[in-house]
Amino acid sequence: MHPVEIISHCVWLYFRFPLSYREVEELMLQRGVIVSHETVRRWCRKFGQAYADRLRRRRPRPGDKWHLDEVFVRINGEQKYLWRAVDQDGNVLDILVQNRRDKAAARRFFRRLTKTTRAVPRVIVTDKLRSYGATHREIMPSVEHRSHKGLNNRAENSHQPTRQRERAMKGFRSVGRAQRFLSAFRGISPHFRPHRHLRTAAENRAEMTIRFTIWDHITENIALTIAA
Repeated sequence: MHPVEIISHCVWLYFRFPLSYREVEELMLQRGVIVSHETVRRWCRKFGQAYADRLRRRRPRPGDKWHLDEVFVRINGEQKYLWRAVDQDGNVLDILVQNRRDKAAARRFFRRLTKTTRAVPRVIVTDKLRSYGATHREIMPSVEHRSHKGLNNRAENSHQPTRQRERAMKGFRSVGRAQRFLSAFRGISPHFRPHRHLRTAAENRAEMTIRFTIWDHITENIALTIAA
């Protein structure tokens, strides 16, 4: 039985950096810890989402300006669509993999988004996809809607970490696996990306120390809950 520190460190490595399970196994071996890549995979699947959920509960309420965007992603050779929403500070609100980018898909994403955040924005910003406008009028008619390609750079830039992981993983194998990974990834990875460009080196080190302390706290609590 491995201690919680080993489990949480492996999960952190996998979701924080573009590493494979075998690369995590190799890094742990260099530290003198013998753990198989299959064990790392099971830990990431078992604990990743739980860690991500605990981290999200600690975050402040989302901002009142939401940027929504969708990009295509190939999963097992088929084209799917990755829907994403971020607030004005770049905080990821939700990610959803869907087969289409029509009104039904937009409606599903809007409803999931309001349920996940338990909030309604002041403004939503989207590209020119007409499905957004139709769904906005149906679900959020009182919310201001700004539709312009040039206004949505924040959401488009937010896709970059996902694209990086997609390349490292050599693509997603199935919609279910993609959704499971991204649900945990969106909760864990941003916790360790505290807008470095806005802080001095000393300020960034202090902020990262706080974030690692939070990580240690939530991972230890989950381990104790499971053990009980």
